[in-house]
Amino acid sequence: MKKIGILYGKERSFPEAFIERINKKNIEDIIAEPVKIDKVMQGEATNYAVIIDRISQDVPFYRAYLKNAALCGTAVINNPFWWSADEKFFNNALATKIKVPVPKTVILPSRELPADTSDESFTNLEYPLDWESIFKYVGFPAYMKPFAGGGWKHVYKLNNMDDFFEKHQQTAQLVMLLQEEIIFDEYYRCYCIGGKHVRIMPYEPRNEHHLRYAASFHPTKELLSEMNNIVLRLNDYLGYDFNTVELAVKNGIPYAIDFCNPAPDADIQSVGEENFEWVVETAANFAIEKAQSFVEGKDNLTWGNYIKRSTGKKRLYP
Repeated sequence: MKKIGILYGKERSFPEAFIERINKKNIEDIIAEPVKIDKVMQGEATNYAVIIDRISQDVPFYRAYLKNAALCGTAVINNPFWWSADEKFFNNALATKIKVPVPKTVILPSRELPADTSDESFTNLEYPLDWESIFKYVGFPAYMKPFAGGGWKHVYKLNNMDDFFEKHQQTAQLVMLLQEEIIFDEYYRCYCIGGKHVRIMPYEPRNEHHLRYAASFHPTKELLSEMNNIVLRLNDYLGYDFNTVELAVKNGIPYAIDFCNPAPDADIQSVGEENFEWVVETAANFAIEKAQSFVEGKDNLTWGNYIKRSTGKKRLYP
């Protein structure tokens, strides 16, 4: 029997529907359930062929559990080693190398010293920073947001330099991105599952959270094709099995705004019934596929093209 587990926190609609969908398919030797953890011993395997991870970004204990499970052969979705290493600034930098349009972006040191550091810890950092060049490059209006994390927390819209300095004082020890605002004509949030299944959803980030999927953008066939290709290219290089990519379309050009969402919102109340049905069915089928191809004792993780090219003889970028 090959078991598919899902590791989750307070969300309910997606995990419960995911488990129910797999079990209703009555596939021989495949069963799904919530992950159950009562002990974690180093180097000892779990009894799961596949685990869908929805919460380890907030619980370091779970991340350690998943790395140990992956080491012993479990196919963890998403790869916990890459997820631990990845962040939004790297993603933007990678996008510039694989010909995906992104907003002009810089990374900033934290406003306050990190815990257990002093001024001497920053011997190599020139201060003040070259604010003139930074502001000239990014321009205003701009957005400031954490270089890691999500959920629209600690996101600021900035209209000018004075606005920046006022808001930056509120960021404490957070490392922030300063990013060009793309004043978009259309906006889309795109699920990507298994590196091959894409659902492009009209999305209005300026609406209240529960109304963001109530958008009425109508992309042309050409734009749909271009966005589909961008989503697949990004996830191919990043190696995510389950991710969302946000695209802001300005003058017909899709800019990738945010594409480090390895535990994306999949709640029926926010994404709506049609999108919810798609993500439940597609995730269930992909998890079953991973379970059926599971080989005990081998590395069953997905590794992105960036890592694979880094360890081989191919050029890093096309």
